[in-house]
Amino acid sequence: MFPTFTGSSRRPRNVNLSGQRNTNPWATSSWSPSTSGASKTVAQAQAERERRQKEREELNAAKRLQRVWRGHKDRQNFKQKCREEYDALYSQYTDYSPSSRVTSALPLLLVLFDPTRTDDQQRLDLFIQDLVSLGPTPTNFDLFSPTAWDRLAGLIVKALERHPGSPLQALSILVDVVRRRPVSISPILDRYYRLMSKLFEQSGGREIPVEEQNILTGAVTAPLISSSQGDPILRAYQAFAFSFLTSPDLSVLQRDPAQIANHIDLQVLSQSVIHGYSGRGHVDTLSKNRLLWFLAHFIALNKATPTSQGSNYLEALYLQLSILVDDIRIRYGRYGSRGETDDRADDTSEHVHDDGEDTTPLSSWVLSQLDFLVDEDGISELLTRFTSTALSPDRLSEDASLLAGYTLVLLRCFPSHSDDIKMRLFQGDISTIGPAGFTSMPSVKYFWKAASNTDVFISIAGTSAQQHPTSVVTLLQPDSVRDQEWRTVLLFLELYNFLLRVTDDEDFLPAESQILSEQSPATLRIRSSSLNLAELKPLVKFLKNLSFPLYYNLLDIMPSASRPARLNSLMGIGSRNPGVQEEDEKAPQSSFAGIIGMDVLSLRSASTSTMRSLYERDSRRRFLPANFWLMTSKFDMDGFISAVVLEEQQKDQMAEGDDDSDDSDAEVFDTFHTYTGQRLSRAAQLEKRRRMKKIQREQLLAQVGPKLEILRNMPFVIPFEVRVRIFRQFVYLDKSRRRGGHVDPDRWRLSVISREGIFNDDSPRGRDIIGRHSARVRRGNVFDDAYDQFYQLGESLKEPIQITFVDQFDQPEAGIDGGGVTKEFLTSITDEAFTPGSDGHNLFVTNSQNLLYPNPTAFDDLAESLRHQRCPENSIRWKESMAALARRYEFLGRVVGKCMYEGILIDKAFAGFFLLKWSASGQGSLNDYRANLNDLRDLDPELYQGLINLKNYPGRVVDLSLDFTITDQVTGPNGEVRTITRPLCKNGEDIPVTNTNRPLYISYVANHRLVAQPFRQTRAFLRGLGSIINPAWLSMFNQSELQRLVGGDSSEIDVEDLRRNTQYSGLYALGDDGIEHPTIQMFWQVMREFQDSERRQVLKYVTSTPRAPLLGFAQLSPHFSIRDGGTDEERLPSTSTCVNLLKLPRYSSIERLRSKLLYAIQAGAGFDLS
Repeated sequence: MFPTFTGSSRRPRNVNLSGQRNTNPWATSSWSPSTSGASKTVAQAQAERERRQKEREELNAAKRLQRVWRGHKDRQNFKQKCREEYDALYSQYTDYSPSSRVTSALPLLLVLFDPTRTDDQQRLDLFIQDLVSLGPTPTNFDLFSPTAWDRLAGLIVKALERHPGSPLQALSILVDVVRRRPVSISPILDRYYRLMSKLFEQSGGREIPVEEQNILTGAVTAPLISSSQGDPILRAYQAFAFSFLTSPDLSVLQRDPAQIANHIDLQVLSQSVIHGYSGRGHVDTLSKNRLLWFLAHFIALNKATPTSQGSNYLEALYLQLSILVDDIRIRYGRYGSRGETDDRADDTSEHVHDDGEDTTPLSSWVLSQLDFLVDEDGISELLTRFTSTALSPDRLSEDASLLAGYTLVLLRCFPSHSDDIKMRLFQGDISTIGPAGFTSMPSVKYFWKAASNTDVFISIAGTSAQQHPTSVVTLLQPDSVRDQEWRTVLLFLELYNFLLRVTDDEDFLPAESQILSEQSPATLRIRSSSLNLAELKPLVKFLKNLSFPLYYNLLDIMPSASRPARLNSLMGIGSRNPGVQEEDEKAPQSSFAGIIGMDVLSLRSASTSTMRSLYERDSRRRFLPANFWLMTSKFDMDGFISAVVLEEQQKDQMAEGDDDSDDSDAEVFDTFHTYTGQRLSRAAQLEKRRRMKKIQREQLLAQVGPKLEILRNMPFVIPFEVRVRIFRQFVYLDKSRRRGGHVDPDRWRLSVISREGIFNDDSPRGRDIIGRHSARVRRGNVFDDAYDQFYQLGESLKEPIQITFVDQFDQPEAGIDGGGVTKEFLTSITDEAFTPGSDGHNLFVTNSQNLLYPNPTAFDDLAESLRHQRCPENSIRWKESMAALARRYEFLGRVVGKCMYEGILIDKAFAGFFLLKWSASGQGSLNDYRANLNDLRDLDPELYQGLINLKNYPGRVVDLSLDFTITDQVTGPNGEVRTITRPLCKNGEDIPVTNTNRPLYISYVANHRLVAQPFRQTRAFLRGLGSIINPAWLSMFNQSELQRLVGGDSSEIDVEDLRRNTQYSGLYALGDDGIEHPTIQMFWQVMREFQDSERRQVLKYVTSTPRAPLLGFAQLSPHFSIRDGGTDEERLPSTSTCVNLLKLPRYSSIERLRSKLLYAIQAGAGFDLS
């Protein structure tokens, strides 16, 4: 018995639904080993259902096709019947009047017309002829219903789209219908204006009759002439703007914009542009080329009407320029009126963008319209249009912000015209109506008044921002009201920076009597625009309190300040709708102050530049209290030096780690999009990537070294003595790092020979390294010998060098270089190389005050000499000669850097403008130095006075027959002098100097003499100097401080400090009792009795420089030393300047010591007279 659950022993029935025979019910089938029989059955059932469903769908589709085809066939048959009836109406056997015929024909025409059929087009032409024969449309407008007229207008649009070359009668009828019923084309406005652009394109290349021109003009303006206001007319203007004005081939409009401008409302056009760019509906579908053409047409239309268009015009221009800023800057800079090529154009030479937009030359007509924005007429019209909006004090901030935003975008679009824009705006007046009535003030004063009354200025200039710098972070966060204020502040800083460049020290703080006295218009403009002392103090406080957190707290500011912004948040547009905030954050394009592409780094640059300009002027002629610039309360000064040194170490470690990673992503190319979703051109993408890298770099620097950033960009907030100590610490750290901890020269040489320290097994043999750091030099030929043997070292000149002086027979002089010979070697190089004229190398020249600066004609003189030798320009010999001269300047820069690196003072004084370039090289590049009129006084006093006379000239400057050229004198190989005339700007020989552009001419002349002419010399020298001394370290000092760093302190010699740091040897060595020798005591008594000039003579006699080290004589290397010079009292004191050693005979009386010492220092006695 087989027990089961049911209690039945009967075997259950095995039912197989798969259709397969299988003796084993538990075995899987052979055709599907992994699928059970039940699963196969389900799958087959599902497949069967799908097959039946597909058959039903095919049947239904067949029914629909039949139904559609029958309907189409019926309609075609009906249309054919209508055509037969229509043809019967116009057959020659019928005798209908035109009015009755058109009444019967129009319903038929509306049904039968197919724009793809030529015969239907002919039928429409017959109908149009009848309508024309009836006379003007207004008298026959009752022939049809309004709906019929609307349908007829749409039908004519379709016909003209298909056959734009149709007779003008159809277009004339369409114009009449649209004038009577603008609503007739409301659903097809975009199609209508695209049709108009096509018609204009067809007529562009030929002379068209006046009648045809009037019809085309009427067709364009008809939908815009309406008594209704609001959305309907705004939609018409938007279609006119984005479907018609974006076409590049509107020759009729371009030849005479007034014929259209006189029939439209430009205020409404500007408003439609604002709505279109804010809503982003039309702009998304347009290419940058079409947007550029629209901008050009918009400018031309507004230029054609002299009446003021108010603030809407400025706002519309601002929005368009904001979107096109990158494309305009790149393409205008490449093909613009100046003909200048973008410095970074080579970056795109290997890549061609798919759309090719960034490589297409701008049309000459587009360039002419863009030029209008920056020429004198354009800026004057800008101020005229603005005047009508600035009519009340309560609108001062709003109007100033509007003009500021537009001007800032203009500066970003046209960087090559930056000075022109600022000059013309600087010379303009802005009118307002206040309690005193209608007044006019200089634009700089206007923006100062507007900026100084903003909440952000008042808050930052106050004491709270000074005590709590982090409060500035809140003020930099996005806010529509604060954005308006920041725009005003930014433009004021740009204009005031320009004013400082063209203002000499006499006009900087003029007395009231000078301002009111009779002067030339240019001088009066500068003095009336300048700020007085009561205004300068809060401005400097504002700049200090603003710039400090922009460097020290940049990481807190950048995330909030670079948050994306949409265009409808610019200028406060759409800011009332809080619902768009979440959508705004999705846009990838960043902005600051509502200006797309601008960030807080732009504000920081403007603020820092203005602050440094004021500080340099205060350094030349003090107008602020001595400690006004200091901000020591921001730091813990007890640990400040150690904290800065730690940041420098971290920065060096980071730089070493990033050396390999800098190029790793060089080829990574992200696809950037504008806020509208359009793909940027290749050049615009590169420009945006540069901005992003700059932001990332600044953020990293702020994270690693905030105190270093303060020292590099705002060094004057830290006392000078602290900065000098930091500089010496930086040098010591660099020595320790490079020499493996062996700072002492002898220990370093020993480590090299024994293959210890920084040199591992893979480096050259130690003695070879020592050999490359050794040289044999001839006296009288020190510079050339040093250049030949040490130039190849590059920055390795930082390591200790070993010098052997040889005589005319190549025999070495006696002595061992323990540091003193190196000092003599370096000072001998500077004495020889910096000697001007025929006795020296002519690399440097001096001004009337014997201050050194690079010979500005060195390369021109060399070129003239090569031409005299008939050497072809740009030949291999020509290029090698020019490069060799540049290398000599570079090597001389390394020598000066080596002196600073080793703490060796050199008795050379450099011109202030040249030292400013040292400091500017640490700010970024030599281009950061901005020439100004005051620096020209140190270079060429006669030229400076001539420019001052030109600035103060009361008559018509054009009568002086000056143009924008300058003459340079070049000396040939035989001493002959030749004059070369060079343009100061493109086509400068064709631009006369007038009363208007006089400040720009003065600025260009100063820039040529101070920057352009000596550029190659200065660049090569600073490249060499920067290879030894980190340029960032140089940026910690101004020009006078750098001179003290190179040549020592010019303050009174501290005899007691020198005495404390003097070493004695020989008989004068101190004993255990510490009592000095009687001769030594007499020497110090004589030194105390000497005048400071005599003490300096003693110091120069012993050390070769008349100035003390900045941190006292403890920093003098080698130390000041005195040794026994024998018992002969007739013998003069002698020196070994290489080791700062005074050999003093043992004199018996103080009078004899004084007389012998005075004779020696005044006669320049050395070993020969001793």
